[in-house]
Amino acid sequence: MAGPDHAAHLDWPFLDDGHRDLARRLEPWAAGTLGAAHGHDVDAECRALVRQLGEAGWLRHAVAGARWGGAGETIDTRAICVLRETLARHSGLADFAFAMQGLGSGAISLAGTEAQKAAYLPRVARGEAIAAFALSEPDAGSDVAAMACAARIDGDHAVLDGEKTWISNGGIADFYVVFARSGEAPGARGISAFVVDADTPGLSIAARIAVIAPHPLARLRFDGCRVPLSRRLGAGGEGFKIAMRTLDVFRISVAAAALGFARRAYAEGLGRAVSRRMFAGRLADFQITQTKLARMATTIDEGALLTYRAAWQRDQGRPVTREAAMAKLAATEGAQSVIDDAVQIFGALGVVDGQPVERLYREIRALRIYEGASEVQQLIIAREILRACRDAGAT
Repeated sequence: MAGPDHAAHLDWPFLDDGHRDLARRLEPWAAGTLGAAHGHDVDAECRALVRQLGEAGWLRHAVAGARWGGAGETIDTRAICVLRETLARHSGLADFAFAMQGLGSGAISLAGTEAQKAAYLPRVARGEAIAAFALSEPDAGSDVAAMACAARIDGDHAVLDGEKTWISNGGIADFYVVFARSGEAPGARGISAFVVDADTPGLSIAARIAVIAPHPLARLRFDGCRVPLSRRLGAGGEGFKIAMRTLDVFRISVAAAALGFARRAYAEGLGRAVSRRMFAGRLADFQITQTKLARMATTIDEGALLTYRAAWQRDQGRPVTREAAMAKLAATEGAQSVIDDAVQIFGALGVVDGQPVERLYREIRALRIYEGASEVQQLIIAREILRACRDAGAT
């Protein structure tokens, strides 16, 4: 279901005609292809969605470089946001499948050699290989510098030992971009990135993880896992920088996915409010309902303005750390509020398994945590504000 103004933001100056055309081509495909309900075999459904997204050409936007199947020479952040917002409005799992192809291969797009790009990116763009991004650990989530997974150099190989957890696409990925402590320097400066094929000896799936909005998720174990140094991304010790550059691209798009969820919830809530008969009138006739609808619409526009500002700013090559954090914080927290209001408008029906707003209520919760929890975004924003104050004082 689409709201009355779900596409109004396409006319904003943050976007150009190419982005508007992309949205208008994607909408009928998504409406005709994607179902809202998830089946019992989420792994199979996710694989199928990756194939469909690749065959339709949408995954070309998730990789960089026309030679490698990309839509452009660089990743267009605004295009990623348009895609994720539209996909999320129709299917959370389709958004997940698209996003993980981009995040999982993003480090290769940004820092890979020509040989590495040729080996992986075309297959990602065609939907023939599933990618994953392996950064988090049991004791190193938001504090990436605390990672313990180790990479020991042995001749022309790196030997990986340790664990990764909360890895999206874990268990179905064809390859993982893995970040491990290689010891070139203390803290974040001693981390390197490696592309590890899923069938590499020494890599195993330690456990699958079930969450409230089902998608492939796992804990990985590395036990003497030998990876050729030709699969290292960048130089030794550059892994943290590569990870942060990758997250800078896709963190903004998390905000766009939240917008898609919020717009769907708003449309569902509005439809319910104007059709539900109550006390010789409609639910929408009550001021308390109107207050909710006004708050929902305003919250969505607040998040959208911050999201597309951040995406535009990154595409202009400007610093975007603070703006990306603001977008993710506002859009994800705002979407949680919008979806909660939609559930309330539906009443008891809103918590029935399988209802769109019930599904959205489960799907939005993770977005406030992954790729930097809301509290971490607040710390980032404050750090950037204080840094600007110090710089201004120094001049």
